[in-house]
Amino acid sequence: MESESKSGRGIFSSLPRGGNGHRRDSAAVLLEWAEEQRRAMVERQLRRRGIRDERVLEAMGQVPRHEFVPAELLREAYEDHPLPIGGGQTISQPYIVAQMVEALALQGGERVLEVGTGSGYQAAVLARLAARVHTIECDPSLARTARERLSRLGFGDTVEVIEGDGSAGYATAAPYDGILVAAAAPDVPAQLIEQLAEGGRLVIPVGERDSQELRLIRKIGGAPVVSKLGYCRFVPLLGAQGWEKI
Repeated sequence: MESESKSGRGIFSSLPRGGNGHRRDSAAVLLEWAEEQRRAMVERQLRRRGIRDERVLEAMGQVPRHEFVPAELLREAYEDHPLPIGGGQTISQPYIVAQMVEALALQGGERVLEVGTGSGYQAAVLARLAARVHTIECDPSLARTARERLSRLGFGDTVEVIEGDGSAGYATAAPYDGILVAAAAPDVPAQLIEQLAEGGRLVIPVGERDSQELRLIRKIGGAPVVSKLGYCRFVPLLGAQGWEKI
């Protein structure tokens, strides 16, 4: 059936059989499949394309990306492209997640703000690299499901999911050693620079709605120092300091 081929159930159609002729437990096979997919993703999509931070590679190899995509797209969870997650939002391409996280240069003791929780995948990766992650999402449904998912997967003690306008950051828990914005802003919101700790790093896509450049901004002597990481395409950052919803 078409619905089966597009869903996770299709993965189980050719499961190896045990000695008694019965198919292996589907949950065990899914875990095995996902581990193989993650290893391939890390090697082919990340390491070979220049991601060098071993901590980032390890985190990406551990977080179960298939848990953060819609069931009907499970077979595509580890493929080299973004996927829709509902509400006009996406889960970013694995390479882009790794590139942005690597640019934060996390050592393990940092407090990080993520703007644009989405499904919660990037927050889970950050949780393996930092001491505390605050992630803010403007879509109530996405925020709720991400909070439930992260808690179920064991990230609840490290990640706080906030529902609200992330375009102005989250002053309550500032300052942050790192801020990662997973949506495109027309310009860099001043509030994000203000909430960045001295020496901290902000990674944000900036530009038009359909094309942006990815920027790394370091706060040195209280002033922003900007580096360009390349071109990208993200969904728009909505909110008071972002784009208006169309």
